[in-house]
Amino acid sequence: MPMSNVRWSIVVRDDVDKALRAYLGRRGTKKGDLSQFVEEAVQTRLFELMVQDVKQRNRDCSQEEILEAIDDALTRE
Repeated sequence: MPMSNVRWSIVVRDDVDKALRAYLGRRGTKKGDLSQFVEEAVQTRLFELMVQDVKQRNRDCSQEEILEAIDDALTRE
């Protein structure tokens, strides 16, 4: 199933815009590089936040309990 694109309108500080565009320019910017950079940054940040959420949710569990839960999940049919 093909993925569709969504157009965003975002606002960033001028210094952030200039720094990013300068960085991309040094790398030989091509069409779509800014969008790709933002998409990768968002994906990375979402992953970090999900990891934090899981750690917070499991903070009261011992490592043994977590490993047992992983083993159980992997052995289920």
